[in-house]
Amino acid sequence: MELHTNKEERLSSGQLYQMKVKRGLDLVFAVLLVIYLSPIMLGLAIWIKLDSKGPVLFRQERVGRNGEPFKIYKFRSMSDDAPHQMATSEFDSALSYITRSGRIMRKLSLDELPQLFNVIKGEMSFIGPRPLIAKEEYVLQLRRANGAEDVTPGITGLAQVRGRDEVTDDQKAAYDGEYAKDLSFKEDCSILFKTVADVVQGRGVHDGGYN
Repeated sequence: MELHTNKEERLSSGQLYQMKVKRGLDLVFAVLLVIYLSPIMLGLAIWIKLDSKGPVLFRQERVGRNGEPFKIYKFRSMSDDAPHQMATSEFDSALSYITRSGRIMRKLSLDELPQLFNVIKGEMSFIGPRPLIAKEEYVLQLRRANGAEDVTPGITGLAQVRGRDEVTDDQKAAYDGEYAKDLSFKEDCSILFKTVADVVQGRGVHDGGYN
């Protein structure tokens, strides 16, 4: 018992929050949202199938907490012949690949809804650094250096509410490190509310820039 107590005392408040509170909240709300949003998700799936050829879901390997790879789920917003293991910002002409349904889904962030299943599986959180592909080595190295890799990646994060598609790689990594250092319930709530406001107002979104 004493050893267990001493171990907990060595953990920061942010680590305790991530281990004992954040995961529980993520799981409960992700399950509830999947149930509540299932009619919308079904409607989007049908729309995607009618709009273009290819699967409903887009799966891509991303780098998760502690550098562990996982498959992220998104509604497919591009044609099926678009490059898969590449950040959208690296495309020569991303707009030429985005489907009609994808343009609207990306603007409203509806393509992110399947990531609720990543949250349920424990691979993602609602709030955290956006998971990157392995080829984005520069930002990943910066994250590793500033401790952001120790945090579970999220559907939205500090970098997204501070510019989303408009932030540079250096700014993105700096914001991710800032979030990891000050991990708290209060900060998560603040980011969540700002994300909702940004989506409603369409701030910081450019077709082809967000991955």
